[in-house]
Amino acid sequence: MNGKTATESEVIMTELVLPQHTNALGSIFGGVVMSWIDIAAAIAAKRHSGRTCVTASIDEMHFLRPIKQGDIVNIRARLTAVHRTSCEVHVEVSAENPVLREKFKTTDAMLSFVAVDSQGRPTEMPPLLADSAEDKQAQEEARKRKQSRENLRQSLIKKTK
Repeated sequence: MNGKTATESEVIMTELVLPQHTNALGSIFGGVVMSWIDIAAAIAAKRHSGRTCVTASIDEMHFLRPIKQGDIVNIRARLTAVHRTSCEVHVEVSAENPVLREKFKTTDAMLSFVAVDSQGRPTEMPPLLADSAEDKQAQEEARKRKQSRENLRQSLIKKTK
């Protein structure tokens, strides 16, 4: 299985915040941003694996600044690590006010996806090739987060028994 770089599967989506995306304050609903993040990350995972990928977890999601009606939203999804059947995707959301010509970061998230076959069973993903020191650092940090996710998952499983 040939590996791919993060650049090869990177996704950049652009959305316009319309009235149906906003609350009574004219700011976007967090759930709309979450949906866009999940879609962009799923596309990046699918581009990398060539398979359908399902969301396994959202480790972190930080809303840093509000996004207003009329803003243009840019969503960038990039793989940080690939494990045997899963991958981690970092998503960064920024917005721009086209009137003021101001650009700002609004949201940062880390998600995990599992590649599945036609029967919904986990299947192997191609390795992620690091083509920069930054990518190597991201892979190392992702390994630590994977261990934390696994520890939390085991703890949650014990609580349901």
